[in-house]
Amino acid sequence: MSKTEKKSENTLTHFNQQGEAHMVDIGNKDITKRVAVTEGRIFMKAETLQHILEGNNKKGDVLGIARIAGIMGAKKTPDLIPLCHPLSLTHVDISLETQQEPPAVYCKTEVATSGKTGVEMEALNATQVALLTIYDMCKAVDKGMVIDGVRLLKKTGGKSGTWEADA
Repeated sequence: MSKTEKKSENTLTHFNQQGEAHMVDIGNKDITKRVAVTEGRIFMKAETLQHILEGNNKKGDVLGIARIAGIMGAKKTPDLIPLCHPLSLTHVDISLETQQEPPAVYCKTEVATSGKTGVEMEALNATQVALLTIYDMCKAVDKGMVIDGVRLLKKTGGKSGTWEADA
């Protein structure tokens, strides 16, 4: 494909014409504000949720530590996902809310940058790391916790504009 041909929406961009993995060239893309919002949950026993709410976990403040871990996860994404570009993030917000029925912690993450490529991977990674941290901190009392529903809710910016998940 020549540089002047437009790639279709269904083209996998991380492969060259020979089918080899490569890092996408973003050198000619415009710098725009880019935002991604993701969500996910970790389901657990009611007793595990009670430990979190009471703050009596031996490892410390579960939700506070998970929030910091998620922020760190966003910042470390290119170290974990081989073809991600290192980005200068301008904002990471992680909201963790407990729910009683079924017992779970809901995580919503928003990541932003002004750059040439999106922050979807950073937001997804932040959500996963926050939820994995909750698992790590509570696994002594509940090894059966389940992380579920991690997904992109919305992305804005760039040439493709805004995308939102179906409800």
